[in-house]
Amino acid sequence: MKRVKIGVLGVSGHLLTRMMLPFTQSKSVEVIALASRNLKKAEQAAKEWEIPKAYGSYEALLEDTEIEAVYIPLPNHMHLEWIKKSIDAGKHVLCEKPLTLTAEETKTLMSYAQGKNIKVMEAFMYRFHPKWQMVRELMKVNGIGEIHAVHTMFAYSNNDPKNIRNIKEYGGGALMDIGCYAISSSRWIMGREPQKVMGIVHYSEATGTDILSSGMLDYGKARTLFTVGTSSYPVQEVKVYGSGGMLEVTIPFNDFYDIPAQVKVVTGLGERIVEFPKTNQYGELFNNFAKAVREDTEVPISLQDSYLNMRIIDQLFESGRTGQWETI
Repeated sequence: MKRVKIGVLGVSGHLLTRMMLPFTQSKSVEVIALASRNLKKAEQAAKEWEIPKAYGSYEALLEDTEIEAVYIPLPNHMHLEWIKKSIDAGKHVLCEKPLTLTAEETKTLMSYAQGKNIKVMEAFMYRFHPKWQMVRELMKVNGIGEIHAVHTMFAYSNNDPKNIRNIKEYGGGALMDIGCYAISSSRWIMGREPQKVMGIVHYSEATGTDILSSGMLDYGKARTLFTVGTSSYPVQEVKVYGSGGMLEVTIPFNDFYDIPAQVKVVTGLGERIVEFPKTNQYGELFNNFAKAVREDTEVPISLQDSYLNMRIIDQLFESGRTGQWETI
C-alpha cells in the first residue's frame, strides 16, 4: 500500500514524545510537513525528525497540494475549527481526542463532513492494540460469562495552571482529557450504549476544571464505574467482572511500546496471563486510518461513535450539576 502523505497541525509535546517515532517508522503513513505558528519551532522539529517541510502557519500547510491528510494534536478548543478547515482543503483528518468540546459540536461536524468524501477519525489509539482486540473478542464469546461490572481508574498529577489540560476554556479537565478513555473503553467492552449515567464532579478552585470526576454508566444488567483525576497519584486500571470470571487489562491506555503487553484472565479453570508482542498502538492507529483512506472504506472509529462518547461526557457534567441520573 502506498503511504499516505500527512501534514501535522501543531508541534505539541504529545506529538514529539509519543507520535513522531511511530510516524517515522510507519509503512502506511509518511509525515512530509509540520506546521506551527512559531516557524522556528516547526523548523527545529522538522530538522530533528528529518521531515522535509516546515510551515509557520496552519493555513500554509493546508495549501500544500502534496499533503493528503492531516493529524491534529492542537488543544481541544481548536479541533472543530481546524477539522473544518482541513475538510475545506480536501484533506483527510486524524484528530486527537476529544474530537470536539460538546456533542452538539460533533453533530455540527457530522453535518459539515457529510457528502464530502473526507475521512475524519478521532485518535483513540488504545482500540487498535491487540490486547484490546482480544478483550473485545472475549466479550463476544462470553469468555468470562455475562458482564456484570467494569471498574476503571485513570489518574495523573498535573497542577500547573498554565498547562492546557488545566485551562477550562481550552477544554481541559479530567473528564475531557482522560474520562473520554474510561467511557470509550466501557462502550467498547460492552458493545452497546448505556441507557443513563450518573456523575460526581469535583472542580479546582484555582483553575475551574474538574480534577476528580467519577461516573456510573447503566447498561441495564451491567454497570460500569470509573474515577479519573488530574491531581492524583498516577494510575491506570481496567477490570471487567463477569458471571464466570474476571479480566484485567494491564496499563490499559498508555502501554509501553517496547515490552510485551498483558491481559490477565481468571475463570473457573484457573488464572492465565496472555502476552502480546511489542506493539506501538499509535502505529496501529496510523495503519488503520491509512487503510480506510487508501481503500476508501469507513474509518474504524466513526463520527457517530465520537458523538456518543461526547454525549456521555456532556451528560456526566450535567448529572454532576443536577445530582440526578441523566439519559443518553
